[in-house]
Amino acid sequence: MNIYGYIRVSSVDQNEDRQLLAMQELNIPPQNMFVDKQSGKDFNRPNYQKLLKRLEQGDLLYVDDIKRLGRNYVEILENWRVLTKEKKVDIVVLKMKLLDTRISKDLLGTFIADIVLQILSFVAENERIDIRRQQAEGIASAKAKGVRFGRPPKTPPDNFGDLVQKWEQKQITLDKVLLLCDMKETSFYKYLRGYRIMQTAKK
Repeated sequence: MNIYGYIRVSSVDQNEDRQLLAMQELNIPPQNMFVDKQSGKDFNRPNYQKLLKRLEQGDLLYVDDIKRLGRNYVEILENWRVLTKEKKVDIVVLKMKLLDTRISKDLLGTFIADIVLQILSFVAENERIDIRRQQAEGIASAKAKGVRFGRPPKTPPDNFGDLVQKWEQKQITLDKVLLLCDMKETSFYKYLRGYRIMQTAKK
């Protein structure tokens, strides 16, 4: 029997040290710990997929919390089924002692564990949906107050007119103009149209 640990945090700037420490206290070999820094919305995570290929019948997998496994209700249940029924791997969820497939393997024990798993999976999914709703509401509120999102638009340099004149006179290439203006071709032509309108209005 091999012992494995699976760790997940939602993004690269989150710290997985607490989960790592919990796994180290269980004497899980470092090479058997798999860490993903990715959303739990699905199971298309590189290190989870590597773990899945490594696991064999009789192995033991530790997860700190059911939310570390994932946050999609349907996919958590399906992956639990694959692990426990198809691969015949034991799973221990450290924060929920009832979710320990090594114990209570009789019909009643399995029934209770399945109910607990479904409840926790449902809660994890609803938390994910609620977070997305709150984010959407926050963005909508900020936009209503005039907050702009994304990168600020590029503005032409002070010598834009001189660069345009040199380009029109073929003294410099378009690539050189784009480099000096630090903008893409589409932005350049947008500002060029505005520049020419202004020049026409001055005449």
